[in-house]
Amino acid sequence: MDAIVVDNLTYRYPAGRDILKNLDFRVRPGEIVAVLGLSGCGKSTLCLCLGGIIPHYLGGELTGQVWVNGKNTRDYKVAQLALEVGLVFQDPDTQLFSSTVEDEIAFAPENLCLPVEVVRERVNGVLDMLGISALRQANPNNLSGGQKHLVAMGAVLALDPAILVLDEVMTQQDSLGKKMIRDILVDLCQQGKTIFIVEHDLESVSIADRVLVLEDGLLIWDGQAADIQKEREFLIRHKLADEV
Repeated sequence: MDAIVVDNLTYRYPAGRDILKNLDFRVRPGEIVAVLGLSGCGKSTLCLCLGGIIPHYLGGELTGQVWVNGKNTRDYKVAQLALEVGLVFQDPDTQLFSSTVEDEIAFAPENLCLPVEVVRERVNGVLDMLGISALRQANPNNLSGGQKHLVAMGAVLALDPAILVLDEVMTQQDSLGKKMIRDILVDLCQQGKTIFIVEHDLESVSIADRVLVLEDGLLIWDGQAADIQKEREFLIRHKLADEV
């Protein structure tokens, strides 16, 4: 069974144009897929579709189907889908609400009524993995943008979902932070996680198995990461690389 199936997906925001247009692709379990494209091409909207935010919380018109781990996103509540898909938003402020980092990461497993010792183990493991143990008692509102993204990732990882959908989580990281995240994602993939990572440049491609390129809501490339690196003219033409 494929981890993600997107079948003829089209989405239009209320009183707006189509932002996604007839998308078709599949993601295998344990695969790392990088999605590239310029701002406004539909990358973040696609992430919201994978997490079920669309169609459950946002209006507009959606046609086509999205399945995650065999579940049609139309048929399950967002809270149910969160057990399958861990979605980290481009703006982490939209998903952080607790007064401490520890509480933020513990919130979801606590609401699953997991035993206290299991919650504690997950929180400690995530804090250690992301290198943010020193921020345990910090208020997320007082953190830098890069630190907030790490906390949001931690909150998602504490649920131990099979699929991670990460919307530009590296944009506010320095070079060391980006390398740390890439290393973590590779480790998670080796543990069987499926990684769907959205970025606006080629930096994430180094860890990806496949690359999807969106332009104006259309899927204009679906191929191996190594292959797109060779397509210099394509990258320049679609403003994904600078001319040299």
